Amino acid sequence: MNQMMQPFLKLITLLVALLGLAVALVGVVGFVVFLSYSGVQLPSLAEEEKTLPQVVAEIPVVKALADASSLWKAPDWASVEAEPNADEIKYGRDLVANTSEFLGPKGKVKAISNGMNCQNCHLQAGTAPLGNNYGAVASTYPKFRARSGTEETIEKRINDCFERSLNGKPLENNSKEMKAMVAYIQWVGKDVPKGEVPKGSGIYEVPLLDRAADPIKGKLVYDNQCASCHQADGQGMPKPDGTGYIYPPLWGNNSYNHGAGLYRLSRFAGYVKANMPLGATFENPMLTDEEAWDVAAYVNSLERPAKDLSKDWPDISKKPMDHPFGPFSDEFTEEQHKFGPFKPIQAAKASSK
Repeated sequence: MNQMMQPFLKLITLLVALLGLAVALVGVVGFVVFLSYSGVQLPSLAEEEKTLPQVVAEIPVVKALADASSLWKAPDWASVEAEPNADEIKYGRDLVANTSEFLGPKGKVKAISNGMNCQNCHLQAGTAPLGNNYGAVASTYPKFRARSGTEETIEKRINDCFERSLNGKPLENNSKEMKAMVAYIQWVGKDVPKGEVPKGSGIYEVPLLDRAADPIKGKLVYDNQCASCHQADGQGMPKPDGTGYIYPPLWGNNSYNHGAGLYRLSRFAGYVKANMPLGATFENPMLTDEEAWDVAAYVNSLERPAKDLSKDWPDISKKPMDHPFGPFSDEFTEEQHKFGPFKPIQAAKASSK
């Protein structure tokens, strides 16, 4: 009897084993399907995929533009009290920092400018390293400037800003306000030896691109990085009392005119590269070189006040590579002089010397 049952028992055992294997396979398949629908990436068994190197996306790093310890620093403001003309210097600083309050459309002294402040272009009242500061003004003025073709004084330089960046009228040279502004600017640069230009004065020089600056790309930069302060329409954020701006307009009737320094793309790009958007510094810049050039192209492609420039650059060969108005001493177009690429223009200028 036992011998007769043995084949039957072996068959039963085999069937149970096969059933268990089938259940296990169903479980594995079900688990794989679950993982697939859950979004879990299963490893490939293909040998060639195993040997491929892992590709890591590179994130652009914007490095510091300069070593802070090597740059010019303004005198300690507290030391101004020791100056015999301390009150005049302090008034001059107020005029630079709050120009519109005194000389804007509702100015309590005169109404001769557009509502912007000198400080909008000369950060921290002209003391910020690479913030278009006044560090080299006292040491280098009076000096010959090719734009006017004459030797200019500090007074002339200040009035250039009033007539161009502030789209206004000049101050009288003997006015209380002009004397105060000159006194302040001279105090800011008092420790710089005559004839020297300290490192960190003026505006950062952004490396030239191999292409033209692109206003369309620049609009994307503006919308993402600038519009929250200067507004989507570029008209800035006015003070509630109408005496000026919390954030200045970048184009339109109340912005700088096309004779201003910032209308040159290299000047605008260098200014924003080292200082913008809000929170950026030369030590921690937030824009790439390309973004700085492109946003400069966008802002300066938009409408703004005009100025008579017929007396500028009497020697046209001295025009900068990015001065966008002819005639020129080279064969490049106004379009290229405005947006670039600038390397060919720069090379042509170098070969003509």
